[in-house]
Amino acid sequence: MNISFDGKVVIVTGAAHGFDRAIAQGFASRGAVVHVCDVNVAGLEETVRLCGPQATAHMLDVGNRSAVQTLLALIGDVDILVNNAGGVRGQVGRPIEEISESDWQTIFDVNLSGAFFMAQAVAPGMKRKNAGRIINISSGAGLGISLTGIQAYASAKAGQIGLTRQLAHELGPWGITVNNVAPGFVRSNPATERQWEAMGEEGQERLLQNIALKRLGSPDDIAAMVMFFASDFAGWISGQVISVDGGK
Repeated sequence: MNISFDGKVVIVTGAAHGFDRAIAQGFASRGAVVHVCDVNVAGLEETVRLCGPQATAHMLDVGNRSAVQTLLALIGDVDILVNNAGGVRGQVGRPIEEISESDWQTIFDVNLSGAFFMAQAVAPGMKRKNAGRIINISSGAGLGISLTGIQAYASAKAGQIGLTRQLAHELGPWGITVNNVAPGFVRSNPATERQWEAMGEEGQERLLQNIALKRLGSPDDIAAMVMFFASDFAGWISGQVISVDGGK
């Protein structure tokens, strides 16, 4: 299956490291003009270096609607949006009684509100073209429970899956598809490395035994699914959630 994105304009949020960086590299290597966004400027610079001249970095907090609108006014029309910005923002699992309003809202801002604001900003241009691809990156936590025990993360990712289905029906009449990739546990950034180490040997083995293929995936495994959803091969697929997790 030969997938090309020659001439396509792509935005990848949360692109400073991990499988988000692999996604950006995948688009750049297939001919797309790639705009990578994150709050981690140093990480973005490395992503651009790896992607080459096809990529441009933008410091962006996706939870800031005004900043999102300003960036899209600068970039112009976009063919493909990958909403990958997210994570637990340095939090760890704690009892529900200990969660502050700020703790809760911070995770929702980046994982759910950010995906909405970005989709809202690219939709007018996609409607003008009667074409577009929006791919949201959720998590197995959105379909089940979070390994971290963080209530807001599981809730925001589940909400993102609901947003995917809703936008698929709203934007479908303009030829815009909206799909969702739900990755399993991938050692792809400093946060997942800390989580892996915290499991200890027993927890690591238990995690592997709960995976059908008995191994962890790689960032490229996640990027491959995104490339498919963004391609012409997925032209009649919308509102779907695909777990890329080695089988559960």
